[in-house]
Amino acid sequence: MKVVEPIRDLKQLEAVKGYLRGKNKRDYLLFMVGISSALRISDILKLKVKHVWSRKKVESFIELNEKKTGKYKRFPITSNLSKAINEYMKEFPDKEPEDFLFASRKGLNKPISRQYAATMLNEACDMVGIAERFGTHGLRKTWGFFAFKKGISLDYICIALNHSSVAETKRYLGILQDDLDNLYLEVNL
Repeated sequence: MKVVEPIRDLKQLEAVKGYLRGKNKRDYLLFMVGISSALRISDILKLKVKHVWSRKKVESFIELNEKKTGKYKRFPITSNLSKAINEYMKEFPDKEPEDFLFASRKGLNKPISRQYAATMLNEACDMVGIAERFGTHGLRKTWGFFAFKKGISLDYICIALNHSSVAETKRYLGILQDDLDNLYLEVNL
């Protein structure tokens, strides 16, 4: 399996948002959920309308049991994510609570595939000039990377990502490699 990278530049992140927002509200919302939640793509794709929308308003939290770990996860819907959900629901006002949030156009009430999500995300990154490999897992890594850059403790990021150690989180986000690179540059014998 090839390693994917997070989006590390805020301008590039905003460019991807803008591109997807103008192209397809469903894909834009998928991107927003991914970078706002630290969820794996398997959990994102199983979200239903009822997880984010109730009685004509955005929910305060998303709650679910993670597919990989089986662990309960709850996190607040941020203001940016709330705006994206509102835009999406205005475009699709007839969605029912049990409908998949990221419904495929193929089949009755089925979510889009992981492959479609990966292709769509890579296309969006290509369109805005991001050269690094990006895939569905890059969404989760992007959340972790920007949490770290904002000064959030690696201990908390580790918990949010359900990693077993801070070392695993550092390796996952590419921080360990950055630290090692800086170590060599500092020693400079």
